[in-house]
Amino acid sequence: MKYFSILLLFVFIFSCDKKQETTTQQEDSKPLLSVENEFSSVKGINPIFRKDVEEWKELNAVTDFLERFKKASPKEVLSNALELKGLVESLKDSIKPVIFNASSFDARINIFYNETLRLADMTTIPAIQAQEVNVQTEKILEAFSAVNAKVNTILSKKRFEDEIDIDVSFIGLDSTKIDSISKKAINQQLQNRKINKKEDLELQKNQ
Repeated sequence: MKYFSILLLFVFIFSCDKKQETTTQQEDSKPLLSVENEFSSVKGINPIFRKDVEEWKELNAVTDFLERFKKASPKEVLSNALELKGLVESLKDSIKPVIFNASSFDARINIFYNETLRLADMTTIPAIQAQEVNVQTEKILEAFSAVNAKVNTILSKKRFEDEIDIDVSFIGLDSTKIDSISKKAINQQLQNRKINKKEDLELQKNQ
């Protein structure tokens, strides 16, 4: 009985210490949750392509909403987490322009959405640490930058194909890696080919 009482007392003291430690950790994290943090800038859509996505309301809504995350405390980020998740879900399910109907683009949207889900889950954790929220916020901004980068790549390729008026897959070119000088040279070569072909046809007719 004596040993049982000692064991019970030991368990009680250990439980109290553990509870006190947890409470202390929570109290220490609260002030940090209110400390404002400046996050990385989101890579935006190239201004020359904005007209191509101006009707895509869901994408523009997310872009505008993430302005709140430029400079915010973890507490402010968490207070916006659920709304952000809803907006990104709408973006994921939206009817996007046909040109973006590609698995590679969908993959980036899904990664972005998954990162917002993780942030939303953090709102349910009582002892969440400020650093954890800050790290997750950076991941979200990085994921959205990747989405915008893909938008730029797809529209750059389309513009290049429109300019040279030929199927780039036919001539074996990766249009996303061709600079403006190279594009001009290719255009000139293609024009010369057309002229030469036209002259050959005329010569054949005259023979």
